[in-house]
Amino acid sequence: MKRVALLVFCAVALAASTKERVITIESPDASARRTGDLTNGPWVYEATKVGSLVGKVKDLQIVALKATLSAPPGKSMQAAEGARVATFENSVTVKRDRMTATGPKLVYSEATGKGVLEGGAKMHQDPKDSKSDPVDVVAPRMTFEVDTNISTSEGGVSLKNGRQEGRSQTVYYEEDRGLAIFTDENQVVLTRKRDNGDLIIQGKEIRSLTEAKRLIATGGVTLIDGDITTTGASLYYDDNTGEAIILGDRAKGLPAKSVNKKDGATLSSGTLKQNVNNKRVQLYNQPFKLPEADFKKAGS
Repeated sequence: MKRVALLVFCAVALAASTKERVITIESPDASARRTGDLTNGPWVYEATKVGSLVGKVKDLQIVALKATLSAPPGKSMQAAEGARVATFENSVTVKRDRMTATGPKLVYSEATGKGVLEGGAKMHQDPKDSKSDPVDVVAPRMTFEVDTNISTSEGGVSLKNGRQEGRSQTVYYEEDRGLAIFTDENQVVLTRKRDNGDLIIQGKEIRSLTEAKRLIATGGVTLIDGDITTTGASLYYDDNTGEAIILGDRAKGLPAKSVNKKDGATLSSGTLKQNVNNKRVQLYNQPFKLPEADFKKAGS
């Protein structure tokens, strides 16, 4: 009985989420037109004025000069609601709250609730307040979820936020929290621009809270601060204080290690503390764990 109730609940929840993903396409411009088979589609919408053709689904708005809404084979447009595909072309702009993205083409699936902006995409998010910085992302492909305020950029991505620029194969970004997760099979490279020389952080994965100006890096890390290069298994960095905690790999017996090539000094320990503002590295003897809970993905 419990299993039946659970299945019914899941079916109702799925139906509700599918209904919320249904897209509407409209235009306030009288010159815009819709063509196509009224019953079976596809419906083709075309406008001549930029910004006059608008697709809406939840809080996501898609603006373009042309849109095509199609149903799966064998289904009418009405019966297929929740399973249709909308393709937007020509001067595509995606808007949601403080975020705006542009690109040549976007394909939205009602079934998945995801819109894929491809062909070279750019995203800009206005700062949350006067203390925050804007976020700018450039990538060949971006996927926007309508069920959450999350986007995933792929194919060689650049994300800029204030003095920070990160480059990786993939970037997962939560618009509400400003959480950016950079991943790369080879190496994520994050550069913080400074007047006295750039600070470079490398790792397999870097999770950055762009508004809080804090990050963690894992998978084997390198911190390059002028003449000082520090390596370890993982690190935590707070840009507000300029302090980094670099951890070695205790399980493998590998310490964190810092080398100053200018004076030839080397320092190694299970944990090191480095202040990038005064170029100082020291042993860190207090217990320390990465604050991973602060950097978890939404819903995990």
